[in-house]
Amino acid sequence: MIETNRIRVMIVDDHAVVRSGLAAFFAAFPDLELVGEAENGAEAVVRCGLLKPDVILMDLIMPGTDGVTATRQIKDQFTSVKVIALTSFQEEDLVQGALQAGAIGYLMKNITARELAVAIRSAYAGKMTLSPEAAQILVNSRLQVQEFETLTEREREVLKLMVDGLNNAQIAEQLVVSLSTVKYHISNILGKLGVDNRVAAVATAIHQKLV
Repeated sequence: MIETNRIRVMIVDDHAVVRSGLAAFFAAFPDLELVGEAENGAEAVVRCGLLKPDVILMDLIMPGTDGVTATRQIKDQFTSVKVIALTSFQEEDLVQGALQAGAIGYLMKNITARELAVAIRSAYAGKMTLSPEAAQILVNSRLQVQEFETLTEREREVLKLMVDGLNNAQIAEQLVVSLSTVKYHISNILGKLGVDNRVAAVATAIHQKLV
């Protein structure tokens, strides 16, 4: 029997009891492998380079380097790593900050084990996952139900890759176009959707099922 590749996951949380609880959860899902833990953001950045996880479960409120800062540093250094914010807090600035830093998901710690496993698999596949609370925050703060100007086929391709969590350079490589062309398309997308940043564009695309 051929063994499928397991998804390598790292846990970052300053509470040992949370890390222990999450570690126990992996035993129920043979396709997920816990490769390490960190208790703060600075340690997470270092251990990410050593352990090379596929997905990181990142607490946001931690002493020293917080989760948003650590997420930004990890995404700057290790672009292929997917970060899921896993927190007890749902303030708008945290949701926006985590997603703008490069997180591909924002989940609450009261999530079920099965839902968390699905979110990890989705993140690994490049799909964004938002808790209902986080999604509602983005909807309330950024979105209004409206008729959108029609996106071109290329703009839809770019928007889909944005939803999948790719940065501008990765989109350019995927579509075999220049970075300036990608920026041009994203500028057009933001204008047509009536939003002012890519986080809001992604949230709009998900909420309005544009891609």
